[in-house]
Amino acid sequence: MFVVVGVTGGIAAYKTVHLVRRLIGEGHEVHVVPTSDALRFVGQPTWEAISRNPVTTSVHEDVATVRHVSLGQRADLVIVAPATANTLAKMAAGLADDLLGTTLLATTAPVVVAPAMHTEMWRHPATQENMRVLRSRGVHVVGPANGPLTGGDSGPGRMSEPDEIADVALAVVAAAGPGRAQDLAGLRVVVSAGGTREPLDPVRFLGNRSSGRQGVALAVAAADRGAEVTLVAAHIDGEVIGEVLGGVRGRVTVVSVGTALEMQDAVTDAASGADVVVMAAAVADYRPAEVAESKLTKEAQGDRLTLELVENPDIVAGLAAARRPGQTVVAFAAETSSGDELLERARRKRERKDVDLLVVNEVGWTRGFETADNEIVVIGRAGGVAAQTSGSKREVADAVWDAVVATRR
Repeated sequence: MFVVVGVTGGIAAYKTVHLVRRLIGEGHEVHVVPTSDALRFVGQPTWEAISRNPVTTSVHEDVATVRHVSLGQRADLVIVAPATANTLAKMAAGLADDLLGTTLLATTAPVVVAPAMHTEMWRHPATQENMRVLRSRGVHVVGPANGPLTGGDSGPGRMSEPDEIADVALAVVAAAGPGRAQDLAGLRVVVSAGGTREPLDPVRFLGNRSSGRQGVALAVAAADRGAEVTLVAAHIDGEVIGEVLGGVRGRVTVVSVGTALEMQDAVTDAASGADVVVMAAAVADYRPAEVAESKLTKEAQGDRLTLELVENPDIVAGLAAARRPGQTVVAFAAETSSGDELLERARRKRERKDVDLLVVNEVGWTRGFETADNEIVVIGRAGGVAAQTSGSKREVADAVWDAVVATRR
């Protein structure tokens, strides 16, 4: 595969060396196109040595090969990492004042950007508007991550790790390629994602650690495989939702909800006409029996607060009991157990909820939440393992859909 890696002027450019090395190691032909500012961080000899191809920055170099458009025309994939605020603004405006700019305008290949900048720059309305424009044009976005930044700052704006960028970019190409499976074409799919919140008062709520990224990956994968998708999203970060609306705009309808009861209403409504329902959301098992109309204060409650909780309805079991002929219901379960105990709990839960497939993954303080990867086991109706995989959340999503397709045959 012919890959163009654009590198722009940020300190994170040093991490892109690993990205290029990985792509080369997997057999891809990589051409690095840095901006002149990027070369102040990592020099031209490094890029040429790693990529094994000549490196230029200007449209006035290597003119005989018409390099300023030929790179974009030949590319099967374009990655920009790091993508600075300035570069994202130029991309949104369609500016082409260097070789990277002309390459981006000349390509019809999938484009993946990995933003990297200080938090204030990332949150600036101009940057967010530029991201909205780029996503609406089908540009795929990886990150940015939340973590340490240059100068001792910390927050959203850190470039995603090279392996995560590579995983997402290669999955994008696999989904967009001519051999992409369209085995969900004509199906109507509902996916729930995120974590519900149960209010205690106007200020506080009971919640969980779900980011919704796995559910979003499931929605994107289903749309890429031809399905018409409704994503019922509970408290998912706007940037994550943007990933859905960018690459598969028009094929995914997003319905936002807050509480478990709102989730039940939205999913039940959407499921009435669906062929497949995948409940990947982390839905609260309990909610406060009463919601205070005003903030619960220390002065009024003292040094101990007792809450009475009532059980929320089991949405998955309700969907399974009411499913139409031919409808497939898939549930997700997050468990803190492992090994044989994990599988046994998953089998009991699948049987109790009477779903067609149950996807289980191990979670804990340091795994399963807010990570780029996931590891799952899919339990089928007979209690056997229908699928087992680990990898990026997109890879996991495709494994789940493979199991769904096999079940529906």
